Amino acid sequence: MPNYSGSLSSKLPQVKTSIFTIMSALSNEQKAINLSQGFPDFPVDPNLIELVSKYMRAGHNQYAPMPGLISLREAISNKVEKSYSLSYNPETEITITAGATQAIYSAISSVVKEGDEVILFTPAYDCYAPAIELNGGKPVYIQLQEPYYSIDWNEVKKSVSHRTKLIIINTPHNPTGSILSAGDMAELEKITDNSDILILSDEVYEHIIFDGYEHQSIARFPKLAERSFIVYSFGKTFHATGWKLGYCLAPERLTKEFRKTHQFQVFACNHPIQAALAEYIQYEGNYNSVSQLYQQKRDVFNSLLKDSRFIIRPSAGTYFQLLDYTNISDENDFELAQKWTAEQKVSSIPVSVFYHNPVQNGVLRFCFAKQDETLVQAAEILSRL
Repeated sequence: MPNYSGSLSSKLPQVKTSIFTIMSALSNEQKAINLSQGFPDFPVDPNLIELVSKYMRAGHNQYAPMPGLISLREAISNKVEKSYSLSYNPETEITITAGATQAIYSAISSVVKEGDEVILFTPAYDCYAPAIELNGGKPVYIQLQEPYYSIDWNEVKKSVSHRTKLIIINTPHNPTGSILSAGDMAELEKITDNSDILILSDEVYEHIIFDGYEHQSIARFPKLAERSFIVYSFGKTFHATGWKLGYCLAPERLTKEFRKTHQFQVFACNHPIQAALAEYIQYEGNYNSVSQLYQQKRDVFNSLLKDSRFIIRPSAGTYFQLLDYTNISDENDFELAQKWTAEQKVSSIPVSVFYHNPVQNGVLRFCFAKQDETLVQAAEILSRL
């Protein structure tokens, strides 16, 4: 193919290959235990697999409706009302998406215009800022407060301006495993009250929360919910990240704008999987047991590391655990993650990459959504460091 000779100005000049792609490729190359990218290495519930097959055999293989199957949206509406005591209209306020990342992009695209400011908290999941920039917005970064990665709400107040269009929150939080409290939501409500500021709440790990804590969804707070897009993920909850299916809750006026964007990005999402999930999520046990499963895995992993030289602050949610390695090495976290992948055969994610301006605080993120045998093998290696 001949080379294109014209000039090309990148719309995302600072964006490089995703850290997840880099570390998973290195992990595969080195035949290392992959605790970097966030996906389970254990199977999906066979009952859910059988439901997908059932609906494929029944002919549900063509386009689904643009907003998603009404049966699934009705099941979600019932689930949300049981969980958070807020009713969402399945016809006008729930949209099925091709995973949470697409929902986040669609939400940002539907409301952020040239010159708008969007507040987000770092370390932040890597899909937020590029979506803001592609839509002409300006990310306004606020750094979470270590060691527990909490929000300084006074700093948020100072960062709000007449250009603030959107505030993005994420609870339970990737990459840190921290969670927001009811008190945090009260502070957010005070800041946004009597304003036109919208909220995007990334809650994909809603069912992965530990130690008796209760997930503080935006949907629990009606004054916040009326100005919010809330994003969820079936893949995270049901160990099927490759299915790329999620959904977005929003009041009707926001959903109308969301769907304008959504229909031209994906139009419709996987039909037989939607049909299967509509039936599957009617049984509360299929999602209520998820926290217990992952708390057991977190506890196995951390207990095996209790006599190591790592500093462990147990994750409050998600299936990620941060390990502070400052008693072991003073090396750059990105270099150390690569080194340990190659030499120790355990891969992780350097937390510095989730900051706007990389912060070196000696912390790596490890995924414990793995079989116990995998966690034991990895912890044995890490405990020798």
